[in-house]
Amino acid sequence: MTTSGNKAELDAAVAALNAAGSVTILCHVQPDADTIGSGLALALVLHRRGIPVWVSFAEPAELPASMRSLPGIEHLVRPAEVPREVDLLVAVDCGSAGRLGALADRLSGAVTALVLDHHRSNTRFGAINVVDSGAESTTSLIARLLDAWGVPIDAEVAHCLYAGLVTDTGSFRWVRPGTHQLAERLLATGIDGAEIARTLLDTHPFDWLPMLSRVLGTARLEPGARSGTGLAYAFVRRDDVTGVRSEEVESVIDIVRTTAEAGVAAVFKESRTVDGRWTVSLRSRDSGPGAQDGVDVAEVATALGGGGHRYAAGYTTDGRPEDVVRALLAALG
Repeated sequence: MTTSGNKAELDAAVAALNAAGSVTILCHVQPDADTIGSGLALALVLHRRGIPVWVSFAEPAELPASMRSLPGIEHLVRPAEVPREVDLLVAVDCGSAGRLGALADRLSGAVTALVLDHHRSNTRFGAINVVDSGAESTTSLIARLLDAWGVPIDAEVAHCLYAGLVTDTGSFRWVRPGTHQLAERLLATGIDGAEIARTLLDTHPFDWLPMLSRVLGTARLEPGARSGTGLAYAFVRRDDVTGVRSEEVESVIDIVRTTAEAGVAAVFKESRTVDGRWTVSLRSRDSGPGAQDGVDVAEVATALGGGGHRYAAGYTTDGRPEDVVRALLAALG
């Protein structure tokens, strides 16, 4: 079953949640605030209904420090503690089963699998798939699910939902009609939006600064990429991230993408454990307000084995630095 996320089509998801006697909620690897916020918001609601619930992600070993103040964190368990069998498995903010990492094997032990996501490249790997590529975040889709379920959104749930909304919209730089209305609704519960945003987006340890110095020293510009659209890219080497948290590494793309001469930005992040493996973050932008001409990096990432959104996507690849750059340039065309 595939849906676009409107109320009528959310009924199947609500029915599955109502029928479940136990629920596992899985977030994607290298979790961000959208997947964790979505998972914890659902867990809070299910726990209050007396339903056993587990939330987890496959890697890294620890939740990023910036998310540890989110309500519902007590429902987060290590991968080994995730039950092998469960009534309902819910995957949140995952475009494919591969994004579950080592926990993808839990799908086979679930009576029903429910996918809640907003990635256009979603592979619809659940028995029930609520996928709305027009949603600005998966947490905004969760808000609609809770409305369809008749569940009120209190401050704890709102905190989790706002975390995903503020991060996936880039502090409300990328919005759609209704985004600010949802933000106002969540803020009206009494949550401190400024503090949530500061904790998630504007707090870094001092080691982040020398790491940035090293990484930005690798930055290069390919002005002719994509028929003159331009590509700016940088490398994060394994040695650069010693003692640095994963969220500091993920923040690099937000700096590289500010390059005025490039409509596409990429950051190649070397695996801490597998030689020659790179996780690649892609971003793109329109040439001007309302132009709607930005490169579809989800299409590019999909061609390279990944996926995502039109303006933000990613993939994993293997090879020498010069080879992975060459492959990206070829995919950009």
